[in-house]
Amino acid sequence: MWLGPEEVLLAGALWVTERANPFFLLQRRRGHGKGGGLTGLLVGTLDVVLDSSARVAPYRILHQTQDSQVYWAVACGSSRKEITKHWEWLENNLLQTLSIFDNEEDITTFVKGKIHGIIAEENKNEQPQSEEDPGKFKEAELKMRKQFGMPEVEKLVNYYSCSYWKGRVPRQGWLYLTVNHLCFYSFLLGKEVTLVIQWVDVTQLEKNATLLFPECIKVSTRDNELYFSMFLNINETFKLMEQLANIAMRQLLDNESFLQDKSLPKPRKPLKNISALKRDLDARAKNECYRATFRLPKDECLDGHTDCTLWTPFNKMHIPGQMFVSNNYICFASKAEEACHLIIPLREVTIVEKADSSSVLPSPLSISTKSKMTFFFANLRDRDFLVQRISDFLQRTPSKKPCCSDREWKWNLADPGCGAKEKMKEESWNIHFFEYGRGMCMYRTAKTRELVQKGIPENLRGELWLLFSGAWNEMVTHPGYYADLVEKSMGKYNLATEEIERDLHRSMPEHPAFQNELGIAALRRVLTAYAFRNPTIGYCQAMNIVTSVLLLYCNEEEAFWLLVALCERMLPDYYNTRVVGALVDQGIFEELTREYLPQLSEKMQDLGVISTISLSWFLTLFLSVMPFESAVVIVDCFFYEGIKFILQLSLAILDANMEKLLQCCDEGEAMTILGRYLDNVVNKQSVSPPIPHLHALLTSGDDPPLEIDIFELIKTSYEKFSNLKADDIEQMRFKQRLKVIQSLEDTAKKSVVRAVSGDIGFSIEELEELYVVFKAKYLMSCYWGNNRAAAARRDQSLPYLEQYRIDMEQFKELFVSLTPWSCGTHTPVLAGRLFRLLDENRDSLINFKEFVTGMSGMYHGDLTEKLKVLYKLHLPPALNPEETESALEATSYFTEDVTTEETQEDKGRRNENGPEKEEKGTSPQDYRYYLRMWAKEKESKKETIKDLPKMSQEQFIELCKTLYNMFSEDPVEQELYHAIATVASLLLRIGEVGKKFSNRPTRKSEDCKANPDPVSEEESPTSEQSQNSAVEQQPQADREDKTCGDAQPEKTQQENQTLGDGSGEGQGSPLQLLSDDETKDDMSMSSYSMVSTGSLQCEDIADDTVLVVCEGSSSAARYGSTIDTDWSISFEQILASMLTETALVNYFEKKVNILQKIKDQKKVERQFSSSSDYELSSVSG
Repeated sequence: MWLGPEEVLLAGALWVTERANPFFLLQRRRGHGKGGGLTGLLVGTLDVVLDSSARVAPYRILHQTQDSQVYWAVACGSSRKEITKHWEWLENNLLQTLSIFDNEEDITTFVKGKIHGIIAEENKNEQPQSEEDPGKFKEAELKMRKQFGMPEVEKLVNYYSCSYWKGRVPRQGWLYLTVNHLCFYSFLLGKEVTLVIQWVDVTQLEKNATLLFPECIKVSTRDNELYFSMFLNINETFKLMEQLANIAMRQLLDNESFLQDKSLPKPRKPLKNISALKRDLDARAKNECYRATFRLPKDECLDGHTDCTLWTPFNKMHIPGQMFVSNNYICFASKAEEACHLIIPLREVTIVEKADSSSVLPSPLSISTKSKMTFFFANLRDRDFLVQRISDFLQRTPSKKPCCSDREWKWNLADPGCGAKEKMKEESWNIHFFEYGRGMCMYRTAKTRELVQKGIPENLRGELWLLFSGAWNEMVTHPGYYADLVEKSMGKYNLATEEIERDLHRSMPEHPAFQNELGIAALRRVLTAYAFRNPTIGYCQAMNIVTSVLLLYCNEEEAFWLLVALCERMLPDYYNTRVVGALVDQGIFEELTREYLPQLSEKMQDLGVISTISLSWFLTLFLSVMPFESAVVIVDCFFYEGIKFILQLSLAILDANMEKLLQCCDEGEAMTILGRYLDNVVNKQSVSPPIPHLHALLTSGDDPPLEIDIFELIKTSYEKFSNLKADDIEQMRFKQRLKVIQSLEDTAKKSVVRAVSGDIGFSIEELEELYVVFKAKYLMSCYWGNNRAAAARRDQSLPYLEQYRIDMEQFKELFVSLTPWSCGTHTPVLAGRLFRLLDENRDSLINFKEFVTGMSGMYHGDLTEKLKVLYKLHLPPALNPEETESALEATSYFTEDVTTEETQEDKGRRNENGPEKEEKGTSPQDYRYYLRMWAKEKESKKETIKDLPKMSQEQFIELCKTLYNMFSEDPVEQELYHAIATVASLLLRIGEVGKKFSNRPTRKSEDCKANPDPVSEEESPTSEQSQNSAVEQQPQADREDKTCGDAQPEKTQQENQTLGDGSGEGQGSPLQLLSDDETKDDMSMSSYSMVSTGSLQCEDIADDTVLVVCEGSSSAARYGSTIDTDWSISFEQILASMLTETALVNYFEKKVNILQKIKDQKKVERQFSSSSDYELSSVSG
């Protein structure tokens, strides 16, 4: 590549000059290429440690003038081919021009100008996004691609200098973090270390310091633990690693691949060595933190933040903190935790103005809202710019009014007037609203939290839940959305709606609101609308319980948006098919138990209680395990505090029962103790009539229950465990998410392996390794593929076996590296045939079971089984009609039974894959049909060799071609060639003899055609075959040109000409193929490869092939040199012929270790850089 001319002071240091002329030098880096010795080792080490560009570009061109000692680097290259191209351009285009100049300064100026012009011209053609990355970063990305063989689509995010600890020796090198991989390279005095780890394989990331290792990052996979240290900025590196691992986990969880955000604002100052991708990831991290802190919608993006102070009228103070501005909100967070939080939606803002500065209020800004509130911010650094940004956002803010559906239902709450405490609560909140404001723009302080802990009044509950959860923002900005969803989902049925119907009457059946059809119908509408909004989640058990409580205090639309906030923001991934979010928080709960209740933790682990209790507590927010009046107070605190409150309350419950739990002997006893405790948590302030709790009836004991006041329990939880921080919990969530998702992936692997192991010859270990390779190939298509069908979003509701599927191209890549039948250039053709054979449902994708079934056929079983697989690969559907047009003739050889079975299966497929798939469970008949299909699949149908159809002459030729290619790399290839020539010769003669018998009963076969009799057809395959030849004779001549498999058209014409002018033998006369090498052997019949005349159209015949006419041929020529349609051979005949040759028997019965093949495949799977037209040179001694 051309370089912007850079000054070089010592041209000879560490470089060797290979070419020179009066104006330019072409140099090679010492140690690169052949030789190098100790100097090469030292230079190579220096290049890696200092990250020299010479490591990736070991060739360069310098510009020089005779009297000057200064040199200018004008080009560099990674290969001799690349640098020679530049050198030749300079010699051809510049040398003659430069010789005209008299002044050396003018020469240098001219060269520099010319090179700058070339670079500018090249940059015009580059993609615009690459201009965002600085030059130094582009160079690092080039090094990464070359060193690790990564394709263009694999983007580098950042790179860091660090040490990798191999044993007790640190290897200084460079860590490259790409979107999908962690890579490390080190070269130290001839010792090279190269590491490539996929993020999806990482099971744990830790930052720690020990006596052995200084402050380091530990990266764990299922097989290894890797330690990296000596970072300049370890916190930045670790944070980026966490982000990339998290993206990979999301990919495993819901198949979301990484998409770069192209809409990021460009930095005002150029950022040195920071890529656009790194900026993107930093922006994502800030956005997530911003949204979580202020409970904002998922699409809200932070524009910027600045330090400032906020005047708080309730305590007459200026509170220091930060102002955050985004597209639709202005938010404020105080530096002192919980001193004050403020959210101002721009839709509420009426005036933004700059007030006069003073010594008390420097650079003040006032913001007024529709609710007559005014907020004063001061100490703003860049007030004018900030006001301009807010004005821009205000102009884009649409004014929307919330609208409610006509169909909405809301439960009429009991009149709260009957409780004195309820009145006091209301009064307290009214005073709070007066001092701190009401609605979304309320000042949220420690006082607000205290009031929430004391319980929200019944008639304010819905309003405050909407505000604290952030659901109000989404509801007001999406007017009519819920009504539209209800309209669209009415009358639609799927798996989610079935599950909803089943659970409707189980949702708080003890509450009067759900003892009539009005309440049930409202619950149905809300749950169905959400299932249609988010089909990834659809419906999950426990959503019905939570939603039924929401409906008691809100109307339908409000309950819907609260459910959205709950499922998508506050409890992420809780309600998907694998309840990943709940399992993640369960892991956090176990970790917190170890930290805060160490005595109890070990006992709980032994009893296995935590995993049981936490799911029911977390998924339903205690609503299913505690009396309703008490549990609803927990929901109050949850909407204000988030998951932090649920965790601290759970710890308080365990702490309160510690003594009893420590004396438990088994899980059942511990569950009973906790169940009784929760049943007796009461809310004495409740104004609603007590609702009988069904769970309490099951766990009641003989002793009178000891009542626990819910408000006391909440108070205790804050006193003992309030030092939990939301940021710490998010950090712990990341750590647990890695563990949980990888654990689920391991479970999926075991399930799939267990499901297929019964019918497959591979061991469990081999199947597990094959599954890893298969899944890696699928995932590679997701981030390196070109919109392949296999990379489409996979359906999580499918069984594990069906979730990962690969297409033909991916299968070919796996087949080439794993097959025991290596056929050279013919291997991809064989792979394509096997894929078509395995793809029974014709959707161009195969699952893991189909994949290992195909591989097992080649690795396991006796000679007969392996030959059967090979035989099938040369019949339809494996043999493509494009490879051989007349292969379609073989379909008529199937017996009537096989045809009938296939028709039924096709009919079944049509039922399953119709224009619109029928919804599951619409009628009992569907269930019976699927049961019959399942029973049919479970029946062990042992295929015998008699079931296999006969092979036509053209198909046999393809088989011979495959065998010829298969033996080309074998140590005993001469013996194998001799053997296959003997077998082919014998089989061609057998086919000729069989043809004579099949031609005799032609008239009888015509009678059979007129009066078809299934029995006679089954009994007499010869009559069926002759009938087929009679039908095919007419169009055969038209298809003559199409029957050539892989041969070139010109070659085919020459061969036809040779055969036509030659011996004049007929279509059925066999000829012998004999190469020059084989003519030296004896001229026995067994040394010749026997094929018929027509086969020469379909086989790539070598230039040195000799054609010899065989004796005893008596058939007359009928159609020139076309394929003989009467000729056929059966599998039994091929098998019997093969068994006569020991070399062939030994070849097919030898054992091949697939684990070694997998190991070799993993080593080379990434070495295919798409841009490498040059050699991959490495620095070596």
